[in-house]
Amino acid sequence: MVLAGLVLTVVLGLRDSQGFGLGGRIAVLDIDGVISDDEDLLEQIRKFRDDASVKGFLVRINSPGGVVGPSQSIFEELKKLRDEEELPVIAAIGGVGASGGYYIALGADSIFALPGSITGSIGVIMEYPDASELMDKVGVQMQVVKSAEHKDVGSPFRPITPADRQILNELVSDVYQQFVETVATERNLSRDIVASVADGRILSGRQALTHGLIDRLGNSNDALAAVGRMAGLGNEPRVIYPPRQKFGMLDLLMDQGTGGILSRLVRPLEQAGPRIKFVMP
Repeated sequence: MVLAGLVLTVVLGLRDSQGFGLGGRIAVLDIDGVISDDEDLLEQIRKFRDDASVKGFLVRINSPGGVVGPSQSIFEELKKLRDEEELPVIAAIGGVGASGGYYIALGADSIFALPGSITGSIGVIMEYPDASELMDKVGVQMQVVKSAEHKDVGSPFRPITPADRQILNELVSDVYQQFVETVATERNLSRDIVASVADGRILSGRQALTHGLIDRLGNSNDALAAVGRMAGLGNEPRVIYPPRQKFGMLDLLMDQGTGGILSRLVRPLEQAGPRIKFVMP
């Protein structure tokens, strides 16, 4: 019985959602929805990088993009897997993989998309509300003490000035150039070719293929077969997914996981200022 218990413990420790964790496997990462943070995905990649059974990565993307910083961070992490770890990485765009979602895909060895996938939207946008007229009408004033003239650029409590707009335009232009340079480098295209489609327009997967922005038309199964072959695991490699974290009422009562849950609830309230984004409107 003791021996059986030990064997069962080992087996359960090696299991994943597709079977036993012996031999080579492909790790599946999902980029789903608006990209606002990179913390969870970086942790998933770190754990998979430490797993000797992981021989490659399939990145499934269904995202219109999001905040610039996290998009660039995830892209850089995929590049490290591809170039430094020398692990095959394939990106598969589903319904949409545009702007920041497409930026992330550039970190892969190869990009797959469906003929009707929405992609492209190469560009940068910054938006923030101007509530100054409303505050004037209700008789509310925001008192500001600042260290320099432009410290409150983008404040929703005052109108934008011409000097403010110039600063923000220069910021958006610089980040846009970063996007164009990344596409040109990773897709081995000239800046002129990239610039011809980098006006924010969205493209179908078939159009993106014509412009050299993706490598093949196909779904996530096709992409999985491709990364399996690159990893020497064949067309039907076994896969491993990140564990799903679930918090129940008992966790809340025992104060376990509360910090993470509360941080997710409060996070939107912390994003009141202007944010620069790779996102499809």
